[in-house]
Amino acid sequence: MNIDALYKISKKNKKLIIGLMSGTSLDGIDIVLIEVKGNGLLTKIKQIAFETYPLPSNLKKMIHRNAEFKGGNVTELCQLNFLIARIYADSVLIFLKKLNLTPLQIDVIGTHGQTIHHLPKKELMFGYNSASTLQIGDPSVLAKLTGILTIGDFRVADVALGGQGAPLVPYFDYIMYTSKTKNRALLNIGGISNITAIPKNADIKSLIAFDTGPGNMLIDQIAKKYFNKPFDKNGTFASKGEVNSSLLKKLFAEDRFTKIKPPKSSGREYYGKNFLPSFYKLMDELNKYDVIAAITYYTAKTIHHNYTKYIENKIKIDELFVSGGGALNKTLLNYLQSQFGNRVDVKISDNLGISVESKEAICFAVLANETLSGNAANVISVTGASSPTILGKICLP
Repeated sequence: MNIDALYKISKKNKKLIIGLMSGTSLDGIDIVLIEVKGNGLLTKIKQIAFETYPLPSNLKKMIHRNAEFKGGNVTELCQLNFLIARIYADSVLIFLKKLNLTPLQIDVIGTHGQTIHHLPKKELMFGYNSASTLQIGDPSVLAKLTGILTIGDFRVADVALGGQGAPLVPYFDYIMYTSKTKNRALLNIGGISNITAIPKNADIKSLIAFDTGPGNMLIDQIAKKYFNKPFDKNGTFASKGEVNSSLLKKLFAEDRFTKIKPPKSSGREYYGKNFLPSFYKLMDELNKYDVIAAITYYTAKTIHHNYTKYIENKIKIDELFVSGGGALNKTLLNYLQSQFGNRVDVKISDNLGISVESKEAICFAVLANETLSGNAANVISVTGASSPTILGKICLP
């Protein structure tokens, strides 16, 4: 592909775009194909297909150990950067074959990549005050192996301008879900939970969005430790327990992140293997169902705490739409409804026409379209960046 071909794609009013996402929970590679018309507030989308492809268990272990705070091995990181891109590429080609489509029929791939480390707080090093973020699964490798124009690495530009580089979903939420009659919040519960609050008839400057704290990450760790399961399917284990108030109180007292004022973002570097061990002595004395119930309730509590402390005085929401893997946890949804009460209607994102599983992948397909359209897609009131900017790296096949 040359620059002339890139220009022609950028000017198309209707595009076929693949969105690709693998999150901090490492549940798998989500791939969605959508038809996109227009851009910005005129964007219209139609989901054509969605699939999730599992990651090999040993690969997940390798990613985990390289994503922990002050962990990582430079040789393995170098290998993973290419290996994950190859796995993405194979999954995309399998996905297209199943749909009887060829790479030549796809205009662009938008990929988030696999977050390895996210350090948006500036640190003084060698005379430079610098923040950083690292997503691997190189988009250039993906473009070359699939033969499809690829846009990825969306966080970096915002971090370079002093922003958190996350969450990235608020721009998508704004252009797709602003209501004329309701104050809405969109909550994505992946490994980490992030929320976007949108007042009715909003302009982009009125959005409030940030990471609230843990999503599935802590629940998954407890499911593995006490039940030898990768996650608590449907919240079944938690539904059998009683929330232990002592554990809940200790968690809330010692969790620094959930009390930080926005803008803020987090990941495995905080809620990974180093967060829970200090609570294990207390947990081991409790019924295992009570432990996972408390962790699940705590996840809901941190979301609601952040809403009441940093959102409610500016935007009193009427409805909350939940997406991500956490939206499939019925016990977590029940806890959320009990926290927010009768005034706020807690629903899943399917009610907006997008499935709970596919929303994030769709977001990165739409962000790729915004990049091609020349639209800045970081929300500076959310990330704290010094200016709006076009996100992503454009990689030619």
